[in-house]
Amino acid sequence: MNANPSNRTRRQVLVEALAGATALSLITRVSAASEPTVDATNPALNPATSGITAAKGIKLPTGDIHDFDFFVGHWDFVNKRLKKRWVGSKDWETFPASLRCESRMNGVVNIDEGVFPTKGWSGLTLRVFNLEKKQWSLYWINSSRGEMLQPVVGGFTGDKGYFYGDDTDDGKPIIVRYEWTRQGAHTAHWEQAFSVDGKTWETNWIIEHTRAKG
Repeated sequence: MNANPSNRTRRQVLVEALAGATALSLITRVSAASEPTVDATNPALNPATSGITAAKGIKLPTGDIHDFDFFVGHWDFVNKRLKKRWVGSKDWETFPASLRCESRMNGVVNIDEGVFPTKGWSGLTLRVFNLEKKQWSLYWINSSRGEMLQPVVGGFTGDKGYFYGDDTDDGKPIIVRYEWTRQGAHTAHWEQAFSVDGKTWETNWIIEHTRAKG
């Protein structure tokens, strides 16, 4: 080793400069990573939606543990569902349902079970709030399949809530979006939409909720 700094070669100087630039880059990355950002393109933050949702650059909203407090109780609701998707159809089927929603574990868990009498099946939604990420993960289970689907993830800002996740439709990878609208203490609106690119969406299911009397 040459102890005299004046005798360093230009190669040594270049190596030291590159090492310094690398260190600065690492420091910058660590600093950026420490910022409280929530992005679907980071699988470490959102492993359940690190597929097509992440690939299309959709950022997942954050929310609050009280986002679904309004939904606790008994509800009746009317469903409108497209008979055919991806063909520009305006032909909807309409059918009734009812549900009961409960809050558990000091609000971290919100769960409802709906009954669809004319369809012969029921459905359960399990909502879990991640206290660190400030996000809800919504899981849907249909009694006709007995399968828990991948979650949609997000939260509310004001009275609007958006939740995104990976899914498939007829074997095709898609992004699914839930849109919630709180409409006071006794009504609420929900929509489901599908997209293949994260830009163009087709709404295929609409629900109007009314709080049950008595």
